[in-house]
Amino acid sequence: MAKQIEIKQIKGVAGTSQHQRRVLKALGLRHREHTVTHYDTPQIRGMVTKVFHLVKVTQK
Repeated sequence: MAKQIEIKQIKGVAGTSQHQRRVLKALGLRHREHTVTHYDTPQIRGMVTKVFHLVKVTQK
């Protein structure tokens, strides 16, 4: 079975670029302290690296 990761938004979007806001929306994150679960794929990891300063990633 594929590994899953939990992504938690730890900071708000005030002061971020439009691209970073779109990445957060694509990940399914809506607001600060919101947590989503995704499969650990290269696509998801790439999205996380774009907003690494706004999120916290943990293995599930």
